[in-house]
Amino acid sequence: MPRHVGPGGAPTHFIGSLVLAASPDNGVVGVHKFLVVDGQQRLTTLSILLASIRDHLSESDGQEHRDRIDAQYLVNTYEAGKPPKLVPTQADRSAYLAIVRASAEAGGEDAVGAAYRRFRVKLAEIDDPEDPHDIAAIENAVLRGLALVAVTAEAGDNAHRIFESLNNTGLRLTQSDLLKNHLFMRLGDRAEEVYEALWRPLEDKLGSENLELLFWLDLVQSDEKAKQSDTYVGQQRRFDTLTTPAEVEAEIRRIARLGDVLATILKPEREQNQALRKRLERIRAWGSTTAYPIVMQVLAQRAAGRVPDEKVIATLSYLESYFVRRIVIGRATAGLNRTLLQAVGAISGASDVEAALRDNLSEGRKHFATDAQVRESVTTVPFYWQGRASQKKLILLWLEESLRPKEPVDARQLTIEHVLPQTLTDAVRTEFGATLPAEAEVAFEHERLVHTLGNLTLTGYNSELSNRPFSDKRTMLAKSGVRMNQTIAEHPTWGASEITDRGQALAERIIDLWPGPNEKLVGVRDRETELRVDVATVLAGIPSGRWTTYGEVAVVVGSHPVPVGSAIANHPMPNPWRVLQSGGTVWAQFRWTDQHRTDDPRDLLRAEGVDVDVAGRADPEQFMDAVELAAGMGLDIDASTLRRRRRRQARKTTTDPTALGVQQVAFWESVQEWGRQHATHASFHRSPGRRHWYPVHPAVLTPGVNLVVNTTKSRVYVEAYIEGGKDQFHALHNQRQEIERDLGYAVEWREQPDKKASRIIHERPGDFRDPEQADLLVQWLVRTADDFVRVLHARHA
Repeated sequence: MPRHVGPGGAPTHFIGSLVLAASPDNGVVGVHKFLVVDGQQRLTTLSILLASIRDHLSESDGQEHRDRIDAQYLVNTYEAGKPPKLVPTQADRSAYLAIVRASAEAGGEDAVGAAYRRFRVKLAEIDDPEDPHDIAAIENAVLRGLALVAVTAEAGDNAHRIFESLNNTGLRLTQSDLLKNHLFMRLGDRAEEVYEALWRPLEDKLGSENLELLFWLDLVQSDEKAKQSDTYVGQQRRFDTLTTPAEVEAEIRRIARLGDVLATILKPEREQNQALRKRLERIRAWGSTTAYPIVMQVLAQRAAGRVPDEKVIATLSYLESYFVRRIVIGRATAGLNRTLLQAVGAISGASDVEAALRDNLSEGRKHFATDAQVRESVTTVPFYWQGRASQKKLILLWLEESLRPKEPVDARQLTIEHVLPQTLTDAVRTEFGATLPAEAEVAFEHERLVHTLGNLTLTGYNSELSNRPFSDKRTMLAKSGVRMNQTIAEHPTWGASEITDRGQALAERIIDLWPGPNEKLVGVRDRETELRVDVATVLAGIPSGRWTTYGEVAVVVGSHPVPVGSAIANHPMPNPWRVLQSGGTVWAQFRWTDQHRTDDPRDLLRAEGVDVDVAGRADPEQFMDAVELAAGMGLDIDASTLRRRRRRQARKTTTDPTALGVQQVAFWESVQEWGRQHATHASFHRSPGRRHWYPVHPAVLTPGVNLVVNTTKSRVYVEAYIEGGKDQFHALHNQRQEIERDLGYAVEWREQPDKKASRIIHERPGDFRDPEQADLLVQWLVRTADDFVRVLHARHA
């Protein structure tokens, strides 16, 4: 096996022992063979991982990776028949060989296939299109970062006796026990005195579990990749550099001081500074040890006299803000552990820890939400389904406390309450529908708003309020001791505008309470790239012999079939042929991203075991729905959440990506998202619908500006719609030269004498249903609409 020796002369990660015995069929020449007495699972798992890396890299970066990894690690290339270097037990052999040989059956639904698919999912998930080295780093860790002990039984040795001796069971010592022994055995005559003066108080203060946590927190201050399971090996390596009893005693004193720091983190009531104690109490209440390495670093610098209290408080405020804002925008846990461990190194030697932490969390793909993202997310992200229930409750509680800073809030009896109920009863439907425009779909508007932040509050009588309409709830909310409920009760009705307005008000309070990132450093990663990674991750988890649809993939990633189809069509993906239309047929616009591939997807499906009939329809018994897909990704998404996403996506129609209504909704949602990010004059807040037009003008202004798609003529255009007589049209037409100069292009002026309305139009060819054109058309429509609103409204004013 590969062995890596680090700078200190020790292996990076020890994965255990192998017990080998010479194979009885060894000859004088040829490859020397061994029987694996112990370690089969580790070798098989590592080989499957290497095959997964091989297949991922060969799909995304070229076939040379397949030849390289096969020849070096998986296949005896120069032996007759090219046998694999590892041959598992008979039960797993066929599934393992399918993976090594990259045959159609690779990644089936057996245990070996599940492991392969799990690795493919994880590789797709972490493969950052902006980082060409991330997968190579994983390969390097597997090939050069692991070490093991190989014990080879000679002739006459009892290989199983060796195995039993290496796996002798007994009372397990914790990693902290082992480290204590490792240190005190080197103290000599000072051992007892140091134990009584330093170690016993440390054990009494923290206990064995938290003592192990202390050693890990200390380790990650200098090694962000250290896992808690590697604490003993990592600390032992460092302790081995201590050469005298005095150095060992000094190290124990340092650990004891860190123990005081951890005790304060675990029990904030020990802290005398009231403002700092509040920050520590909130981090403790948040319930995630992912914050502890940073808190440890900051408090240790404070204990050493390098950081004043006010800087510690400000730094922890940014840490709290980072947690809160991520939940608000729906990125509660994505990459969180890795991000925070990397941040430790960024602040450890910084002269200004507050600025260092803020800047580090602002850079790259760390999802430190900007003020603009917070304002947008409160009306679009279902806050109720983000993060842990306790954390969402804390955010609402802290918002409430900000309204009454001198009055303590007893949170023990409070639960999260939906003001507009989750269940759309007849009474709720009638009352809520009366607040909406006549053309609005009540069920869709309810689904869109019910779980957003603006509709959520805290109450102590959730069961009493339950699914009552607002007219019944209002009296009880007015009597509540919760200030935000009293404010809600001041409204005579509770509809879309009230929920949106309250969400925006809470967004401003969040922005005020929790400082945002350094926006000069915030990396811009558009939704297309995020969607591409999400879709690739789902596809990597589809086993051979199964198929799914664009609609089901879209449900899992929280998107729509058309952008999913666009992502699959335009970017290399694992298993794209396993994604079909809702009827089980290959999409007519399916194409390979590899231009040299001409094979029929249906033939691939048949080779994998999918029953495809003469009409080209895949067997529905082999279909995977969103629940199975989510499980294949390892996502913790419950079935009810997936059902809600499906209802929202379908909008009472089919999820077939070729259905025009679905395509229109998906396209207008892409327009809305891009418009919100890039437009400065046009408004993109109207809910997209199943129609060929989308209004973007501010509602109080005329002329109205609409975006239009024409599928019959394959054209898109932006129009200024002027109704109510011709005077306004003539006034604008008289300024035609100036308007077209300000726009930067000529437009078509349609007076339409036989109609009341007139139009000013700018158009271009394009079919929004074509994945290759969709992104370009989105950007053209948004920019043109922004021009129209900027120029025409200025002239009209």
